[in-house]
Amino acid sequence: MIDNFETKTTCPLCRTDLAIKWQKDTIPYFGDIMYTTAVCSNCSFRFADTLILNSKDPVCYALPIRSLTDLDARVIRSSSGTIIIEELGIMVEPGPISEAYVSNAEGILQRVRGVVESATRWSEGEEEKVAIGVDLLRKIDEIVNDPKTASTEITIQIKDPLGNSAILSANATSRKLMPEELETLKTGMIVLDVEKDEIIHDISEGAGAIGK
Repeated sequence: MIDNFETKTTCPLCRTDLAIKWQKDTIPYFGDIMYTTAVCSNCSFRFADTLILNSKDPVCYALPIRSLTDLDARVIRSSSGTIIIEELGIMVEPGPISEAYVSNAEGILQRVRGVVESATRWSEGEEEKVAIGVDLLRKIDEIVNDPKTASTEITIQIKDPLGNSAILSANATSRKLMPEELETLKTGMIVLDVEKDEIIHDISEGAGAIGK
């Protein structure tokens, strides 16, 4: 596959010609990827996406958070990874504009906390929802301050159907995802099979082969 090239299509807004630029790159932990960008010169339409050029065995990593050391564990979440914290009722699924990132377990909890805090603020006046949000914030704060004394023990899981996520810790476990689990997981992005020039995972409808 050529590292950099350009293809032509039609702008979905104004129907004029639109050039899509493709650029190959390699990112640590994630392997070979392809950036795609397009800017219409006739209207305001812009598009950007990241395509993974390979996939690994579908994997689930799990890390029990029992100490401050566990909070420092490095977490690699690809744009196809689903984060699950069952004890808190938390599931973060990938979407069309999901981004990959490298953080630690505490960073994951802080991201979740930010979302819960915003949702609680938006639910002002709905007492039941606010109470649930306040309770979640309390539990997260307890865990971040000291997992050993927190009232709730949690396990952070990452399930990735493309196998590009990981938790790097001696206390983490990993296993291959079961077929029934794969049926419920989203990938959040397009993935190319570079051997066949074919889309093998796509969140859009009607995906098919790419012309050479």
